[in-house]
Amino acid sequence: MMLTNAILLYRSDGARGLGSHLTPGEDAEAFASIHQIEHDAIGAPTIAAGTPLTRAHLRHWSQALGRVAPPQILPETVLVAHPDLLVWWVPAQVRTAYFDLSAKLAGLRALGGRAIVPVAYPAHVLVATRRRLGVFGLERNERPAAETALLHSPILNVFLNGSLCWGNIPKPTSLDVSAIPEFERALFDSWSTHPNPGQELTITGKGGLVRLWDTLAATRATRFPVKRLRPFLGDRRQTAPRGAAKADPVTLGDLIYGRSGR
Repeated sequence: MMLTNAILLYRSDGARGLGSHLTPGEDAEAFASIHQIEHDAIGAPTIAAGTPLTRAHLRHWSQALGRVAPPQILPETVLVAHPDLLVWWVPAQVRTAYFDLSAKLAGLRALGGRAIVPVAYPAHVLVATRRRLGVFGLERNERPAAETALLHSPILNVFLNGSLCWGNIPKPTSLDVSAIPEFERALFDSWSTHPNPGQELTITGKGGLVRLWDTLAATRATRFPVKRLRPFLGDRRQTAPRGAAKADPVTLGDLIYGRSGR
């Protein structure tokens, strides 16, 4: 391939020292220009004068870049396959879990020490981007739709915003469908060490999240009590004015199309 064009991006908040890979803030003004590349006698490239970047330019280059990606046959669990977003669901199932709690609670029956035990998981939807892995529970054990309301995940090491706390877990470098097993291993096959701050508030009932997992492990339960999971509200919990009606749960469509208030 030969270098033929360059796109230059400008933004009004560029003086803040943000990395060049970051997108501008919501209030920042942005401008882009597209330039021909000229080559001198020895082949050295120079960026020539440019013109404003148009939607027609973007369509042309998006189509050209899209032809580079090979076609894929999508598994039935995949909901969205996009160069910057991979979304799929994981059916409810009993699977091996790994617990090594950093704070040992009194009276634990199965998780008082390092334990590798089968436990029941609810259905989940996983949302992978280049920066995070979102982990959310599902009420029903079926393929979710755009209007499906999301629940907090009970899996330890997940933040209140749904993001997995990676710790020292290796991060997959691709958003290709072939990377799904890597993401699932990072989530399900790593050691669960602690609830993240506030995560105990994501379930109802007595005992808290750790004791819930201890009960499931000790009794070898084959179904997770989904009714104990609270709805996922994203930032709606914080942004709702005092006295306002209860915020609606975030749906899968809200999350994918950026309407979750996050």
